[in-house]
Amino acid sequence: MKKITLLSIMLVALCKMSASAQDIRLNLYTGYVFDNRFDSYYDAFNYYDGKIEGGFQWGGGLEFIIDNGVGIEALYIRQETKAPTTYLDGGSYNDIEFTNFDLAMNYILIGGGKNVKTANGKVEGYGKLMAGMVIANIDNPDNGNSNSFTKFAWGLKAGANIWVTPAIGIKMQAQLLSAVQSVGGSVYFGTGGTGAGLSAYSTIYQFTLGGGLAIKFPSKAAK
Repeated sequence: MKKITLLSIMLVALCKMSASAQDIRLNLYTGYVFDNRFDSYYDAFNYYDGKIEGGFQWGGGLEFIIDNGVGIEALYIRQETKAPTTYLDGGSYNDIEFTNFDLAMNYILIGGGKNVKTANGKVEGYGKLMAGMVIANIDNPDNGNSNSFTKFAWGLKAGANIWVTPAIGIKMQAQLLSAVQSVGGSVYFGTGGTGAGLSAYSTIYQFTLGGGLAIKFPSKAAK
């Protein structure tokens, strides 16, 4: 229900912005996201320690430029990776286990910020704050168990568009995404059944360097 509500709000907001936008852009993103460690030591019998491995990250966004270079963007970002994790969930055997989980991270965000052009208009710097949610799917290859979670996510990014034509720009940017309280013991990474699970949580931070393309479409408001 929360996912449906958030997506509905985003859709209504996009419809309203499209009517007043000076131009509309399709932004395509690609980059390398670095490793991120996570851990939680609730007590001697309930803990986990692992990392989300770095790798390829991709996505896209629809951006509306309003007034004075202010841009509002709805975007989707995805990464498919591994999460090697050592854990003990306080189960009946109380054994330390290791699993290399399959993990897919899906970010759905709305971002806002400023776009500033140089005097000749060929280079346009930008900085944006983002907020929304992350939907993560986790598969345990050792026992076939699967799980998923949806949590609040936020992010920020900064970079530049280099306009090679009036409508096509090359993007270069740095980005930080964070999934708040998104990893939680046996609920998500454990064996799924024997123990009570952990009551502590670990926040994920994912840092990305990359680029992409910006494709500009004139809107009705600009005519």
